[in-house]
Amino acid sequence: MSSTSIDIASAIQSASIKRHPSPHHDLNPSTAASSKQPVEPASPTSSVPSNADSIPDSALKPIPRRANLPPLPDMRFEQSYLASLQGAESYWRIAWITGRDQVILPLVQGMLWTLLLSGWRYWNRGAHFRGATLGSKVRRWWWNVNNWKIPEETQEKVSEKVGEFYTAQLGGHD
Repeated sequence: MSSTSIDIASAIQSASIKRHPSPHHDLNPSTAASSKQPVEPASPTSSVPSNADSIPDSALKPIPRRANLPPLPDMRFEQSYLASLQGAESYWRIAWITGRDQVILPLVQGMLWTLLLSGWRYWNRGAHFRGATLGSKVRRWWWNVNNWKIPEETQEKVSEKVGEFYTAQLGGHD
């Protein structure tokens, strides 16, 4: 039973892993952005009319972009996985790297992201316009800058909402 599962896993792994990846080809494959060329204007003898409705030369001759940024890194999982497997000497080390990259790190990332969002929701749950905190002052300022009407809840409106909530919760019973 175990030899069958090991054979299947070995066949899948050997079919997908490149044993000798080329750094020029596999680490950063070319993209559509690698071969963009600026637009060349049409020759002056073409039959395009030169009136006010024609396309301006600034649209036909865009300013060439400077190549001052490095190419985007290859963020595919396979290449980083292969790079981390290079130092593995045993099957246990390969199993640890695989479990870490495919189970533990995504689990930790999802947990931290959920905690961050839950913490933000908890911290921001009492955001009101009437408060004296910095967030309330910024919120009031932003609404005033945009000429939005700041909602004003009077004490009567709040007490009506609370009464309606308890009436709905109790189902009309006292």
